[in-house]
Order: sequence, then C-alpha cells, then structure tokens
Amino acid sequence: MTSLEISATEFKATCLELLDRLADHRIDRLVVTKRGRPVAVLTPPPGGKDRVAGLFGFMRGAAVIPRSLDLVAPVSTDAFNAEDGWAK
Repeated sequence: MTSLEISATEFKATCLELLDRLADHRIDRLVVTKRGRPVAVLTPPPGGKDRVAGLFGFMRGAAVIPRSLDLVAPVSTDAFNAEDGWAK
C-alpha cells in the first residue's frame, strides 16, 4: 500500500495532481496534515468490479413476504387487454 503524508499547504498547491495520482491508483492513501496533525485521509474510489460487488445482495432481507401471500396466483379472473388498458 502506497501512502503519502503532506501538509495542508502542500496539498493546496498540488491538489489536482494529487487527485490524479489517487484516481490512477499510483497512491492508495493520502493523509493531509495541519501543524503535524492529520486532518483528512483521501483514498481512491472503488473500481468498477468493487462497485458491482458491493451492490450484489445489498437489499437482502429488506422485503418480507408473508407466507399467506401467493405471488404466482392470478390477481383477477377478468380478461384484460393490455394493449387498450381495460378489463372485460
């Protein structure tokens, strides 16, 4: 892991170049200090694969379907014309 620690003054002067280095994963972590104390930690955003992996299954358990509800049962016995949007 490549980590870099710089002062806030240096960060201000080279901000765009440092952000480009983070985006290109040339550095993995950037610590900005003020008077020798860390005030911010910057990391690059997750890559495409990491973002997709984070989405898979994130809603698991969010919806509860009662056992008495039959999801495949018809909701109406009337004929329905989807093209015209009416039921007979």
